[in-house]
Amino acid sequence: MTKSSVRRRATGGQTVQIEALITTTDLEKIYPLGLTTLKALDRVNLSVERGEFVGLVGPSGSGKTTLLNIIGSLDAPTSGSAEVLGRKIESLSHKEAAKLRKDHIGFIFQTFNLLPVYTVFENVEFPLLLQGIDSSERTKLVMDALEWVGLADRADSKPAQLSGGESQRVAIARAIVKKPEIVLADEPTANLDAANSHHIMKTMVQLNKELKVTFIFATHDEKVIAYLKRKITLVDGRIAKDEIREKPARTAGSGRKTRT
Repeated sequence: MTKSSVRRRATGGQTVQIEALITTTDLEKIYPLGLTTLKALDRVNLSVERGEFVGLVGPSGSGKTTLLNIIGSLDAPTSGSAEVLGRKIESLSHKEAAKLRKDHIGFIFQTFNLLPVYTVFENVEFPLLLQGIDSSERTKLVMDALEWVGLADRADSKPAQLSGGESQRVAIARAIVKKPEIVLADEPTANLDAANSHHIMKTMVQLNKELKVTFIFATHDEKVIAYLKRKITLVDGRIAKDEIREKPARTAGSGRKTRT
């Protein structure tokens, strides 16, 4: 069992204990830029609970991808702290960071990143090979993941034989096949048309509901934003607004409240 932070929230006069998978405290990221520096993140304080469906929203340069990369242990903060599943990202060695990603985090990229010489099955299987799972269990897990995204009948196809929407569904299957606690998606609909974008988002909403996987998106795509249950707006590396959306626009209504 993985460790996670625990925080408390007052609800209806009572204090309840909440499991936070991800917390950041005064998080900053500064990049050298010639003779000067660029502050990509500026004192970001954030907590994400198990099972949330969250979007980091903002224009290019707002810091959303940088924050996603730190949460995914692909980068480390310059100062402050980021804790993911009980592990402080800034204290991890390269080997420890790689193990965190391998065992607990799935990634979905806008460019799909499928291996062209391998079949759909083999692309989805790859994370399980890294984990050393035996062949019979791998087969079951891969076919389960392909069933979840509606592509079990394309298991023997190569990426070149797939549409853009199908390719992104394979990427989702690859991200969830190991049943991670967290899935990080960076502009997952950037290369898709509207119909495929909505299909992909509905798939991820269902996986979030059924598997209780925590999804975190970095996006400025309104088609993605419409499905979010929590919208965190970043401006110049800072959190400008944090909204809980009790009824996401794509499900019903538009009720929302600001998180405190």
